Amino acid sequence: MSDGPLGIDELLERVRAGYERLGPQEARAAASEGALLVDIRYAELRERDGLIPGALVIERNELEWRLDPRGSHRVPEAVDHGLRVVVICNEGYASSLAAESLHRLGLYRATDLVGGFQAWRAAGLPVDT
Repeated sequence: MSDGPLGIDELLERVRAGYERLGPQEARAAASEGALLVDIRYAELRERDGLIPGALVIERNELEWRLDPRGSHRVPEAVDHGLRVVVICNEGYASSLAAESLHRLGLYRATDLVGGFQAWRAAGLPVDT
């Protein structure tokens, strides 16, 4: 390990070591138990590929403001720091960094979906087009 700046691959490895990521079936099960699925993909990808039914759409640049339970711009679902959040991006990279950012806000149960929306769809799970 060097003392220099981290590359993105090393950063992702470190971030992901801090929590348990979920596969598509695990994410679906978590949602059925009350977890909040949060789709952070940008509009073009949602329009092209569709949406996960029941997922809350919050684009990445608004995520922390919308999910901080103490924030003035929070969504109604952001009730406390124990909220189970599963962040979903397109392929499971940006969502890892987003989940880590939510951890820094005290949302200690935040995680992300391995493989993102594409893995969800490939698993044959429901998608609204």
